[in-house]
Amino acid sequence: MTKLSININKIATLRNARGGNVPNLLQVASDLQKFGAQGITIHPRPDERHIRYQDARDLKSVVYMEYNIEGNPQHNFVDLVLECKPTQVTLVPDAIGAITSTAGWDTIKNQSYLTEVIQEFQRNGIRTSIFVDPVLEMIEGAKKIGTERIELYTEEFAHQYNLGNINGIETYVKASVLANELNLGINAGHDLSLDNIKFFKENIPNLLEVSIGHALITEALYLGFDNVVNMYLNKLK
Repeated sequence: MTKLSININKIATLRNARGGNVPNLLQVASDLQKFGAQGITIHPRPDERHIRYQDARDLKSVVYMEYNIEGNPQHNFVDLVLECKPTQVTLVPDAIGAITSTAGWDTIKNQSYLTEVIQEFQRNGIRTSIFVDPVLEMIEGAKKIGTERIELYTEEFAHQYNLGNINGIETYVKASVLANELNLGINAGHDLSLDNIKFFKENIPNLLEVSIGHALITEALYLGFDNVVNMYLNKLK
């Protein structure tokens, strides 16, 4: 079964909108795991506009399933990950001020830089994953830098699926087949939802984990967290 890791950035956004501690981020993380989530994901940004660096530290004592911290490996982020020692770190090349992630790594141009960062995390017992587009050259580059996993950037798949173009999955299938041949674990995330997750999972061989935040939180406003978490789990079987 593909694991479901829930990105709780939007809970922090809602909390920060009013100040204080409502909704309680730690309680939400705890509840989501009780409802069946197999992991908690956060993506702190340099401006801390949603997840704060202190949240990452506080969650360490609450997350008993997989703990995944995403972000651009700048100095402060690297220090935070080394301090928290999550199960997994996912490296994302997001620009400062970006609303959300918009592209995967160029694993060829950034080979030396990424190799150095990944080796530092691995020396500290932290599994590494890097955010990549479904481009075969980038998958091959990921293997060369020594990461254990890739996370496929699925925005284009979701866009094509919404248009009714199911052939939009083809580049992801090819990328996944190559990743399997190279013994790279496969994660995926970005704009995956209850509408498209079953189709994606059924077509991607050996999909280990999906990270879902915006869609799941939005769906839960209508259906409730417990219901939505278990709806995802059923589709990921």
